[in-house]
Amino acid sequence: MSPAVLIVDDSLTVRMNLHEAFEADGFSTVLCATGEQARRAFQEADFDVAVLDVMLPDADGVDLLRELRALPGRENTVTMLLSSEADVADRLLGLRTGADEYVGKPYDTGYVVARSRQLLGEVREVVDPRTTVLVIDDSVTFRERLRQLLEPEGYAVLTAGSGEEGLRTAADRRPHAVIVDGIMPGIDGATVIRRMRLDPALRDTPCLLMTASDDYATEVQMLEAGADAFVRKQQDLAVVLAKLAAVLRTSAEQLPIEGIGSLHGPGKVLAVTAERTRLELWGDALRADGYDVVAATGPDDALDMLAAQPVDCIVLGLGARASETCRRIKEIPQIRDTPLVMTGDKDDALLECLAAGADDYVREADGADTLRAHVRAQIRRKQSLDESRRIREELMRRELDAAGERAARQLAETRAALVEELEWRNRELEAFSGSVSHDLRGPLQIISSYAETVLDEEDEPLGPETRHRVERIHAAAGRMADLVESLLILARASRGELRRRRFDLTETAWQVIREVEAREPGRKIRFTVADAMTADADEGLVRVILENLLNNAVKFTRKVEQPVIELGWNGPGDDVRYHIRDNGAGFPEGKAGQLFRPFARLHSAKDFPGTGIGLTTVHRAVERHGGEIHAEGREGEGATFWFTLPPDGRGRQAM
Repeated sequence: MSPAVLIVDDSLTVRMNLHEAFEADGFSTVLCATGEQARRAFQEADFDVAVLDVMLPDADGVDLLRELRALPGRENTVTMLLSSEADVADRLLGLRTGADEYVGKPYDTGYVVARSRQLLGEVREVVDPRTTVLVIDDSVTFRERLRQLLEPEGYAVLTAGSGEEGLRTAADRRPHAVIVDGIMPGIDGATVIRRMRLDPALRDTPCLLMTASDDYATEVQMLEAGADAFVRKQQDLAVVLAKLAAVLRTSAEQLPIEGIGSLHGPGKVLAVTAERTRLELWGDALRADGYDVVAATGPDDALDMLAAQPVDCIVLGLGARASETCRRIKEIPQIRDTPLVMTGDKDDALLECLAAGADDYVREADGADTLRAHVRAQIRRKQSLDESRRIREELMRRELDAAGERAARQLAETRAALVEELEWRNRELEAFSGSVSHDLRGPLQIISSYAETVLDEEDEPLGPETRHRVERIHAAAGRMADLVESLLILARASRGELRRRRFDLTETAWQVIREVEAREPGRKIRFTVADAMTADADEGLVRVILENLLNNAVKFTRKVEQPVIELGWNGPGDDVRYHIRDNGAGFPEGKAGQLFRPFARLHSAKDFPGTGIGLTTVHRAVERHGGEIHAEGREGEGATFWFTLPPDGRGRQAM
């Protein structure tokens, strides 16, 4: 969909001039002659850009701008003010009120259109999927002949009637190729090509130069100017198609670097001098190249303008305070890189100006063409530097991306090696577990059985000292068997596939409690379990968690007269926490982290015997689910163990 522009100006000539320029560039237009019509259009019309005259018979353009900005949905509409009142104070008022651009009259229509597209962010937008060819020729007839030749072949055709217009169109629309007439009023085809070759944004655009001349020297001259191909108008036009296809086929592919502006795009020059006559002369000279010229009569106005809106180049008249003004501009970091050209009537002022910080000096006696050329050269130099900087940044970015990819590959390779090593170690652990299970259990069983047989022997009773020693052997074998069993449980909790499903945790808890009670039938413990508890987890591992925590609670409430053990949760939801609480011996404050270390003890093994592996097993089983566990308690006041079992994919990654 083509963008639309609202044009508000009481001059019919201005309205039609802008209407034709915008429509030729693909815009649709809405025209208004008064403030009343503009206000109606604000409410009813659909537009992307508003071009407002500052001085209307029934309204002020700045007031209209305020009204437009206040309307819902119009806060970000691109807005441009046009006015014959182009002093710095007027410009600053418009810009500070909310205008995106302020253009003084007389204006260049090409600048207004190109600047509108630039503000819309459409300078680089591809509006036609076809290959675009720009035809620059002062003959309307020949332009149409080329259009009729190219469009049936699938090309999109843009046209321009002069070299100056062609450069602006190329800067605005970025064609894939240019066909330019060699001889035209104003700048000729060779000059057009030379300027394109000096433009960072256009230098790689293929150019065909056409001429009616049969002179061989002309062909050499045109090719040396930078043309990619040369075609005589008297030749069959099929030659144009063939050479165009050839240059497009071999055209250079540019780096995808954002933000390179064209030398011939919409440019703004700040002219600074106290002499009004010189400002008018500079303005006329620079507008001929399509620049919008901002006139400032003093350094303060110039600095205020630069603070409000950047410019592409500064022209500073040589005078009593010129060197000081130049230094003040160059001392400001945000604008110090803006090219600054000083001009005056002294022949020997070049060194003085360069010492003050100026980038160039032009004698007024050299004329307007020289000033334009120096301004173009400085803008070109600045854009070339910007292009080089962007290329370096792009290459650095690519190198950083490549380095990141290399690092990622190395990390993946290292990780794969570690995973492989971990799998190997897990296999070794499984082999060791099997060895423990079969090789150690057997001898321990034999030792325990022989000791038990000796202790029960009635025919040859043991003496007190011997019996004591055999009882110690039997007890040690039993402890060793328990330790082996605990290590096997820990190994099983640390590996194997999780088989998650949602199950009734309350029912599982009561099953474990009945098993615990059966091991100590003589004890009276009050168990409480919350109703309707559920968990999305591996039921086998959860049973291991409950067995170890409940056995732990039973063990540490052994010296309590009325032991109470509670198993509960904080209810169904997204962040479920379970807990097992007892009123037993507790543990010293500040040492909760030590509970989950293998073989760690916070109490005497004589008072509370055990292997020291149970809570380590619980910690590992909870981690396998991606959950967390922590303990709270005080010595002599019981303990509470909190743990989480987040659903699959929501917990932290299991180790």
